Amino acid sequence: MLSSSVTNETAVLSPAGNLSVRVAPQDLNKFLDFVGKQGKTSQHSTESEDKTAAVVDVEAKLKNQTDFRDSLRKMLAKPGVSVADLLQIQEKLAEAQAELDSEATQRKILANETEKVFVEVAFRSERRTTSRSAFAPIGDALRESGSVLAESLAALITAVATIIPWLIVIVPGVWVLVKLWRRFRKNRKGPATAANVS
Repeated sequence: MLSSSVTNETAVLSPAGNLSVRVAPQDLNKFLDFVGKQGKTSQHSTESEDKTAAVVDVEAKLKNQTDFRDSLRKMLAKPGVSVADLLQIQEKLAEAQAELDSEATQRKILANETEKVFVEVAFRSERRTTSRSAFAPIGDALRESGSVLAESLAALITAVATIIPWLIVIVPGVWVLVKLWRRFRKNRKGPATAANVS
């Protein structure tokens, strides 16, 4: 097992999962048969990668580093080695061993990649389709009516809020104009009535 992930079902997404593994070649068909029984295979692809050069390079480094380490060990075993040379040889021997361990680890990684087959499986669930009843449009209309009513009420509140500041100016202005108009008509009728009486 290299990695795995699961996506839970949501309102817009179906449940899904991904699985990455490395399988021994002799077990590959068994594994694929097992996966195939879990559902319908919608897509299958195979690809290969040649890592011969990388393996040969690592193995050559391992051999050279092993020979170098062994030579240093033989130098340590020689009699009459000075303390200064002894310290220098031990330092080189430690470096050679560290490099040898690193190359050995790299060889194990390559062995795992070349001796086993990398398989990646993606699981997808088919979306369920539900049949709509004949009364579904009525239900949709009832659900949308609340939204339409709320939008209309919001528009009305906005219109009232827009008009109210102007009413504070318009109403007194109209009242003043009506008063002036009445006074003007009264002043015009007054002299005419007096002339008719005399």
